[in-house]
Amino acid sequence: MDEHKLLSAIKQFKNKQQTPKFVETLQERNDRVKYYQSFTADKIKNLNIDDMYEYISNLWSMLIWGNKQYIVDKIINENGFDNLKEHLVNLIYGKEHVDKRWNTFLSDIKGLGPSTVSELLSYSNPNEYVIFNKTSIKCFEYLSIKNLPLYNYQFTGEKYIELCNIAKNIAKVMKKENIEDVSLLTVDFLLWDEIFPLTNKKSKNKDENKVTNDECLYLHDEIKQKVVEIGTLLGFRSRSEFPIAKGARVDAVWEVNIGNMGTVNYVFEVQTKGDINSLLLNLEKASNKPSVQSVVAISDSKQLNKIEEEANEIQLGKVLKTWDIKDVLEVHDNLSKAYTIINQLGLVPKSLFNKE
Repeated sequence: MDEHKLLSAIKQFKNKQQTPKFVETLQERNDRVKYYQSFTADKIKNLNIDDMYEYISNLWSMLIWGNKQYIVDKIINENGFDNLKEHLVNLIYGKEHVDKRWNTFLSDIKGLGPSTVSELLSYSNPNEYVIFNKTSIKCFEYLSIKNLPLYNYQFTGEKYIELCNIAKNIAKVMKKENIEDVSLLTVDFLLWDEIFPLTNKKSKNKDENKVTNDECLYLHDEIKQKVVEIGTLLGFRSRSEFPIAKGARVDAVWEVNIGNMGTVNYVFEVQTKGDINSLLLNLEKASNKPSVQSVVAISDSKQLNKIEEEANEIQLGKVLKTWDIKDVLEVHDNLSKAYTIINQLGLVPKSLFNKE
């Protein structure tokens, strides 16, 4: 860790301690801890659907979504309400070590990722668990911390423990510099308020997009989920594993109704490794459907060249679009940032999306 950079950030942080904005922000974090710690295991088990909406929608990780009701309903429908509550109780109050609880939750529950899981854990015990997300990664990179997770599948429970220990070391330095009442939420405050504005340069890690054969399946699922989320952010009905035609189930579909003209679909297939024949076959079947406006192959630049060559041989090249995985990740990150900022303005009242 670059202690010089850390100490410089802590000095600036300390100088702001008496400002109204600092006091207000710190109070908000304390209020969040109080709110989420009010949910005992029994209280979570007895939540109704409206209570669950409030519980999830108040998380910072949900700020990217304007229509939170739609997202929470989707999470409940995909996981089952009782199953979701059971996993939340186990995540926060389970007896197993946190790495196992973390891995179980992310393996079994759809729609809630590492940033949400870390946020819930941090509120439950801010002295042990840190909030960790893409912003935190950039801050840690700035502090010259190595071996950080680059994709969601790399956010394992074991890695999360490592990150919490690093955050605890930062907390120790903050205490030595006479910062009072330091928890890992205070560390998060330092990261966001002082260090993140300094993280303008992109990572210089040349291998950041390389994955092993064993990891390709996890990356495939992650890219597929990000495509679905991009579609949702853009206002489409967006779904994964969609049966677009007989014998053809595609990775993702964006769907929209255009006036009285009917439904238009945009179809996506993700390829991270292996034979591309099934991808081309699925996209070819999809392209024959009148409702399909475009078919899109997603992969790395090397495989996209091969996909384009073989698509031309089967007359699919005229309708096929290609999208580099790196660009998918960048679009998702940028859209998430944009919608988070816009939604923080509160331009659309919550009541607009609430059920009647």
